[in-house]
Formats: sequence, structure tokens, C-alpha cells
Amino acid sequence: MRLLLISNSTNAGEPYLDYPKYQIRDFLGKEPVNCLFIPYAGVTISFDDYESRVKERFAEVGHKVSSIHHAKDPVAAVNQAEAIVVGGGNTFQLIKIIHENGLIEPIRNRVLNGIPFVGWSAGSNVCCPTIRTTNDMPILEPESFNAFNLIPFQINPHYTDLNPPGHAGETREDRILEYLEANQKDTVLGLREGCMFVVENDQMKLIGQRSVRLFRYNEPPEELDASHDFCEFLRIS
Repeated sequence: MRLLLISNSTNAGEPYLDYPKYQIRDFLGKEPVNCLFIPYAGVTISFDDYESRVKERFAEVGHKVSSIHHAKDPVAAVNQAEAIVVGGGNTFQLIKIIHENGLIEPIRNRVLNGIPFVGWSAGSNVCCPTIRTTNDMPILEPESFNAFNLIPFQINPHYTDLNPPGHAGETREDRILEYLEANQKDTVLGLREGCMFVVENDQMKLIGQRSVRLFRYNEPPEELDASHDFCEFLRIS
């Protein structure tokens, strides 16, 4: 199994999908790969425009992109893909359309059998057992919160420690601790912006200059930097 799970597509002040493009290039390899793009998280952008933006950036690093929304048979498109790419946006819309098109098991099976998977933001969330650690509003009601279950832990992408002056609402940490009260066996990794996980079979590493915040029920949160052995999180039962 090969996964590239990116916290965010774009760093502040930079072009779209610019900072991770060389990691995407290296992850997919030197030879051109035909990537099947899943644009379903796009809400304020059309699927055609979303495809165009991603296709342009991937072309810069030598890889090809076509979007699944053009396919008459989405399952067949998955079965023919050389790589799966899932973009960010609204996670609830993303998982709703994935379920409606019957894509959970086809994508899961292809990735477990070795084709590369690249996701950012919502596209990283759907690699988890569920989408319940997304930051997004539930603008649509999916069939269920169940996702691809490619990794045995939950990711919170765009994780931030921000607590603005005068803000009386919950912090991100507060929200994750609430989640763990209701899901006490789960592990949540807060993946800060500019960072990504690379999974190669039973190996997992962090790429980026910032640490990951580890949350477990009834344990104090921990900061883990790139020197940590992240493989332990692939062995959670």
C-alpha cells in the first residue's frame, strides 16, 4: 500500500498545490502515471475547473490527470486507474458522492493491491476509518461516515493551535478531545499545514517542518516530530 496524505493543498500566499508538487512527483515516480482524480469535495468550484487546476499542476511534474466525473462507469474507471488522487474541499459532500457511486470497496481494493493514492485535506480524511475528524460543516448528509479505512487511525488535517483573542468557542484541541470522549479507542493525529504522511507498505514517515499532535483518550496530547517512528500507528488494532 502506498499513500501520500497531505494536510493542505496550498500554503498561504503560494500558488495552488505548489508546495507539495515535488513530493507528489517523487511519490508517483519518474515515469508518467495516469491518475484518476476524484473532485467530489469541490463545492464552490465546478468539477471541470477543479480537474483543470489539478491537471495543470500535475503536468508540471510529469503526470497525467483525468477526472472520474467524466466516466460513464465510475467503478470501471477506478479499476483501470494507475493511481487515485482525491482533492480537498467539503468532506461530507466527498464521502456522500463516493458512497452513491459505490466506490468505497473498489478504491480500497485497488489501493490495498498497490496502486498509489494521493490525497489532500478532505482527500486525506477519507483514508481514515471514518470522516469524523474532518473540520468541515455537514452541508450534505452522507449514507454513513465510513471511509476507505486504509489506515487504522484518524487524521485531523489543517490542525492548528490557534486560539484568537476574544474567541469564546472551542479550539481544535477541544474538539478532538470531545471526539475522543465519544470514541475512546481511537487515535487522532493532528497534521499541521505544510506537512504530509508518506506510507509505503508497513513504513510511515512525516514530511514537513512542523510536528504532529498526537491525541489519545485520557492521555495528555504529545508533539511528534519527523524523527519519531510513525510506523507504530499502522499497527494499531
